[in-house]
Amino acid sequence: MRGEPSRSKEPPMPDQPVPVPVERLGFEMPPVHDTAEAARAHRKERLAEALRLLGRLGYEDGVAGQITARDPEFEDCYWVNPFGRAFTALTADDLLLVDGDGRVVTGGRRVNQLAFAVHAAVHRRRPEVVAVVRARAPYGRALAALGELLAPITEEACAFYEDHALLDEYSGADEPERTALALGPYKALVLRNRGLLTVGDSVDAAVWWFIEAERAAQVQLIARAAGKPVPIDHRAAALTRERFGSDLAAWVSYQPLRELVASTS
Repeated sequence: MRGEPSRSKEPPMPDQPVPVPVERLGFEMPPVHDTAEAARAHRKERLAEALRLLGRLGYEDGVAGQITARDPEFEDCYWVNPFGRAFTALTADDLLLVDGDGRVVTGGRRVNQLAFAVHAAVHRRRPEVVAVVRARAPYGRALAALGELLAPITEEACAFYEDHALLDEYSGADEPERTALALGPYKALVLRNRGLLTVGDSVDAAVWWFIEAERAAQVQLIARAAGKPVPIDHRAAALTRERFGSDLAAWVSYQPLRELVASTS
Protein backbone atom coordinates (compact mmCIF):
# COMPACT_ATOMS: atom_id res chain seq x y z
CA MET A 1 0.00 0.00 0.00
CA ARG A 2 0.99 3.60 -0.68
CA GLY A 3 2.76 5.24 2.26
CA GLU A 4 4.09 2.00 3.81
CA PRO A 5 7.89 1.75 4.16
CA SER A 6 9.50 -0.54 1.69
CA ARG A 7 10.86 -3.80 3.10
CA SER A 8 14.04 -5.20 1.58
CA LYS A 9 14.09 -8.94 1.18
CA GLU A 10 16.87 -10.63 3.14
CA PRO A 11 18.88 -13.17 1.18
CA PRO A 12 18.05 -16.76 2.04
CA MET A 13 20.37 -18.42 4.52
CA PRO A 14 22.68 -20.90 2.84
CA ASP A 15 22.38 -24.52 3.85
CA GLN A 16 24.85 -25.47 6.54
CA PRO A 17 27.63 -27.87 5.48
CA VAL A 18 26.95 -31.44 6.44
CA PRO A 19 29.61 -32.89 8.77
CA VAL A 20 31.53 -35.88 7.48
CA PRO A 21 30.61 -38.99 9.47
CA VAL A 22 33.34 -39.87 11.93
CA GLU A 23 33.65 -43.40 10.56
CA ARG A 24 34.67 -41.95 7.18
CA LEU A 25 37.53 -39.89 8.61
CA GLY A 26 41.01 -41.32 8.20
CA PHE A 27 43.03 -42.08 11.31
CA GLU A 28 46.09 -44.32 11.30
CA MET A 29 46.38 -47.01 13.94
CA PRO A 30 49.10 -49.57 14.64
CA PRO A 31 48.91 -52.30 12.01
CA VAL A 32 48.03 -55.90 12.79
CA HIS A 33 49.96 -58.58 10.90
CA ASP A 34 48.78 -62.06 9.98
CA THR A 35 52.22 -63.67 9.91
CA ALA A 36 55.47 -63.41 11.79
CA GLU A 37 57.24 -62.65 8.52
CA ALA A 38 55.04 -59.62 7.88
CA ALA A 39 55.42 -58.42 11.47
CA ARG A 40 59.20 -58.84 11.25
CA ALA A 41 59.50 -56.89 7.98
CA HIS A 42 57.40 -54.06 9.39
CA ARG A 43 59.31 -53.96 12.67
CA LYS A 44 62.68 -53.89 10.93
CA GLU A 45 61.57 -51.06 8.64
CA ARG A 46 60.33 -49.01 11.58
CA LEU A 47 63.57 -49.70 13.46
CA ALA A 48 65.71 -48.51 10.54
CA GLU A 49 63.53 -45.40 10.15
CA ALA A 50 63.85 -44.65 13.87
CA LEU A 51 67.63 -44.92 13.76
CA ARG A 52 67.80 -42.54 10.81
CA LEU A 53 65.54 -40.10 12.65
CA LEU A 54 67.66 -40.16 15.80
CA GLY A 55 70.71 -39.58 13.65
CA ARG A 56 69.05 -36.65 11.94
CA LEU A 57 68.12 -35.17 15.32
CA GLY A 58 71.74 -35.39 16.42
CA TYR A 59 71.18 -38.11 19.04
CA GLU A 60 74.29 -40.00 17.99
CA ASP A 61 77.81 -39.78 19.35
CA GLY A 62 80.50 -41.96 17.83
CA VAL A 63 79.64 -45.63 18.23
CA ALA A 64 77.29 -45.07 21.19
CA GLY A 65 73.55 -45.56 20.96
CA GLN A 66 71.23 -48.45 20.19
CA ILE A 67 67.66 -49.36 19.50
CA THR A 68 66.63 -52.98 19.92
CA ALA A 69 63.39 -54.55 18.73
CA ARG A 70 62.18 -57.97 19.84
CA ASP A 71 61.75 -60.47 17.01
CA PRO A 72 58.06 -61.44 16.69
CA GLU A 73 58.85 -65.14 16.30
CA PHE A 74 62.18 -66.18 17.79
CA GLU A 75 62.33 -66.19 21.58
CA ASP A 76 65.08 -64.07 23.16
CA CYS A 77 66.27 -62.67 19.81
CA TYR A 78 66.39 -58.97 18.97
CA TRP A 79 67.04 -56.77 15.94
CA VAL A 80 69.63 -54.06 16.50
CA ASN A 81 71.83 -51.60 14.64
CA PRO A 82 75.35 -52.81 13.80
CA PHE A 83 78.32 -51.51 15.76
CA GLY A 84 80.20 -48.61 14.19
CA ARG A 85 77.65 -47.66 11.53
CA ALA A 86 76.11 -44.19 11.26
CA PHE A 87 72.42 -44.08 12.16
CA THR A 88 71.52 -41.88 9.21
CA ALA A 89 72.72 -44.40 6.62
CA LEU A 90 71.03 -47.53 7.98
CA THR A 91 68.36 -49.55 6.21
CA ALA A 92 66.41 -52.61 7.28
CA ASP A 93 68.89 -54.84 5.44
CA ASP A 94 71.72 -53.53 7.65
CA LEU A 95 70.13 -54.66 10.92
CA LEU A 96 71.48 -57.58 12.93
CA LEU A 97 69.49 -60.31 14.66
CA VAL A 98 71.21 -61.04 17.96
CA ASP A 99 70.29 -63.59 20.60
CA GLY A 100 70.03 -62.76 24.28
CA ASP A 101 73.64 -63.81 24.87
CA GLY A 102 74.90 -61.26 22.34
CA ARG A 103 75.63 -63.70 19.50
CA VAL A 104 74.86 -62.49 15.99
CA VAL A 105 72.35 -64.83 14.35
CA THR A 106 71.70 -62.86 11.18
CA GLY A 107 74.04 -60.25 9.72
CA GLY A 108 77.69 -59.74 8.95
CA ARG A 109 78.89 -57.11 11.42
CA ARG A 110 79.63 -56.93 15.12
CA VAL A 111 77.22 -55.74 17.79
CA ASN A 112 78.07 -53.40 20.67
CA GLN A 113 78.24 -56.14 23.31
CA LEU A 114 78.22 -53.96 26.45
CA ALA A 115 75.28 -51.87 25.33
CA PHE A 116 73.35 -54.84 23.95
CA ALA A 117 73.64 -56.70 27.25
CA VAL A 118 71.68 -53.91 28.95
CA HIS A 119 68.96 -54.03 26.33
CA ALA A 120 68.74 -57.83 26.52
CA ALA A 121 68.35 -57.67 30.30
CA VAL A 122 65.51 -55.15 29.96
CA HIS A 123 63.78 -57.27 27.31
CA ARG A 124 64.04 -60.39 29.45
CA ARG A 125 62.69 -58.69 32.57
CA ARG A 126 59.90 -56.95 30.61
CA PRO A 127 58.45 -59.50 28.13
CA GLU A 128 55.73 -57.05 27.03
CA VAL A 129 58.35 -54.57 25.82
CA VAL A 130 59.01 -54.66 22.07
CA ALA A 131 61.67 -51.94 21.80
CA VAL A 132 64.36 -50.36 23.99
CA VAL A 133 66.05 -47.06 23.12
CA ARG A 134 69.24 -45.59 24.50
CA ALA A 135 71.04 -42.81 22.65
CA ARG A 136 73.22 -39.78 23.28
CA ALA A 137 71.00 -36.69 23.50
CA PRO A 138 72.34 -33.53 25.18
CA TYR A 139 69.54 -32.46 27.52
CA GLY A 140 68.81 -35.93 28.82
CA ARG A 141 72.51 -36.30 29.57
CA ALA A 142 72.54 -32.91 31.32
CA LEU A 143 69.56 -33.94 33.47
CA ALA A 144 71.33 -37.23 34.22
CA ALA A 145 74.42 -35.30 35.27
CA LEU A 146 72.25 -33.57 37.88
CA GLY A 147 70.85 -36.91 39.00
CA GLU A 148 67.26 -35.72 38.65
CA LEU A 149 63.93 -37.01 37.41
CA LEU A 150 61.72 -35.19 34.93
CA ALA A 151 59.57 -32.69 36.80
CA PRO A 152 55.84 -32.30 35.99
CA ILE A 153 56.18 -28.70 34.87
CA THR A 154 54.65 -29.09 31.39
CA GLU A 155 51.80 -31.10 29.92
CA GLU A 156 54.28 -33.18 27.93
CA ALA A 157 56.42 -33.97 30.97
CA CYS A 158 53.35 -35.28 32.78
CA ALA A 159 53.41 -38.33 30.47
CA PHE A 160 56.35 -39.46 32.63
CA TYR A 161 54.83 -38.49 35.98
CA GLU A 162 55.36 -41.39 38.39
CA ASP A 163 56.18 -43.50 35.33
CA HIS A 164 59.96 -43.21 35.17
CA ALA A 165 62.82 -43.88 37.52
CA LEU A 166 66.35 -42.77 38.37
CA LEU A 167 69.33 -45.10 38.58
CA ASP A 168 71.11 -42.92 41.12
CA GLU A 169 74.62 -44.34 40.89
CA TYR A 170 77.34 -44.57 38.29
CA SER A 171 79.93 -47.18 37.42
CA GLY A 172 82.46 -47.26 34.62
CA ALA A 173 80.85 -50.26 32.92
CA ASP A 174 77.23 -51.07 32.22
CA GLU A 175 75.56 -53.44 34.66
CA PRO A 176 72.66 -54.99 32.75
CA GLU A 177 70.64 -56.51 35.59
CA ARG A 178 70.96 -53.45 37.79
CA THR A 179 69.71 -51.24 34.95
CA ALA A 180 66.78 -53.53 34.19
CA LEU A 181 65.86 -53.70 37.87
CA ALA A 182 66.03 -49.90 38.21
CA LEU A 183 63.70 -49.43 35.25
CA GLY A 184 61.10 -51.63 36.95
CA PRO A 185 57.62 -51.34 35.39
CA TYR A 186 58.16 -47.84 34.02
CA LYS A 187 58.51 -46.42 30.50
CA ALA A 188 61.75 -44.50 31.07
CA LEU A 189 64.90 -44.47 33.16
CA VAL A 190 67.36 -41.67 33.89
CA LEU A 191 70.81 -43.23 34.15
CA ARG A 192 72.80 -40.88 36.37
CA ASN A 193 75.73 -39.28 34.54
CA ARG A 194 74.76 -41.12 31.34
CA GLY A 195 71.41 -40.22 29.88
CA LEU A 196 68.01 -41.66 29.07
CA LEU A 197 66.61 -45.11 28.35
CA THR A 198 63.02 -45.68 27.19
CA VAL A 199 60.86 -48.66 26.30
CA GLY A 200 57.57 -49.26 24.49
CA ASP A 201 55.27 -51.90 23.08
CA SER A 202 56.34 -50.83 19.58
CA VAL A 203 59.42 -49.25 18.05
CA ASP A 204 57.38 -46.11 17.40
CA ALA A 205 56.28 -45.76 21.03
CA ALA A 206 59.73 -46.37 22.51
CA VAL A 207 61.35 -43.82 20.19
CA TRP A 208 58.64 -41.24 20.86
CA TRP A 209 59.17 -41.60 24.61
CA PHE A 210 62.89 -41.03 24.14
CA ILE A 211 62.37 -37.90 22.05
CA GLU A 212 59.65 -36.61 24.39
CA ALA A 213 61.81 -37.21 27.46
CA GLU A 214 64.71 -35.40 25.81
CA ARG A 215 62.47 -32.43 25.01
CA ALA A 216 61.02 -32.41 28.53
CA ALA A 217 64.54 -32.35 29.95
CA GLN A 218 65.38 -29.43 27.67
CA VAL A 219 62.39 -27.39 28.86
CA GLN A 220 63.13 -28.25 32.48
CA LEU A 221 66.69 -27.00 32.25
CA ILE A 222 65.67 -23.84 30.38
CA ALA A 223 62.91 -23.09 32.90
CA ARG A 224 65.27 -23.55 35.82
CA ALA A 225 67.83 -21.25 34.24
CA ALA A 226 65.15 -18.59 33.83
CA GLY A 227 63.60 -18.86 37.29
CA LYS A 228 61.72 -21.24 39.56
CA PRO A 229 59.49 -23.67 37.60
CA VAL A 230 55.94 -24.13 38.92
CA PRO A 231 55.00 -27.82 39.10
CA ILE A 232 51.62 -29.20 38.11
CA ASP A 233 49.80 -30.61 41.13
CA HIS A 234 49.63 -34.37 41.71
CA ARG A 235 46.02 -34.91 40.64
CA ALA A 236 46.30 -32.93 37.41
CA ALA A 237 49.65 -34.49 36.56
CA ALA A 238 48.29 -38.00 37.09
CA LEU A 239 45.20 -37.30 34.98
CA THR A 240 47.36 -35.88 32.21
CA ARG A 241 49.54 -38.99 32.30
CA GLU A 242 46.47 -41.19 31.98
CA ARG A 243 45.39 -39.24 28.92
CA PHE A 244 48.72 -38.87 27.10
CA GLY A 245 50.98 -41.48 28.68
CA SER A 246 49.93 -44.70 26.95
CA ASP A 247 52.02 -46.44 24.32
CA LEU A 248 49.14 -46.01 21.88
CA ALA A 249 49.23 -42.24 22.43
CA ALA A 250 52.99 -42.37 21.88
CA TRP A 251 52.57 -44.36 18.65
CA VAL A 252 50.10 -41.81 17.30
CA SER A 253 52.26 -38.86 18.34
CA TYR A 254 55.29 -40.36 16.60
CA GLN A 255 53.73 -40.69 13.14
CA PRO A 256 54.33 -37.08 11.96
CA LEU A 257 57.98 -37.36 13.01
CA ARG A 258 58.61 -40.61 11.19
CA GLU A 259 57.35 -39.00 7.98
CA LEU A 260 60.59 -37.01 8.01
CA VAL A 261 62.57 -40.15 7.23
CA ALA A 262 59.90 -42.40 5.69
CA SER A 263 59.40 -39.94 2.81
CA THR A 264 63.12 -39.93 2.01
CA SER A 265 63.90 -43.61 2.48
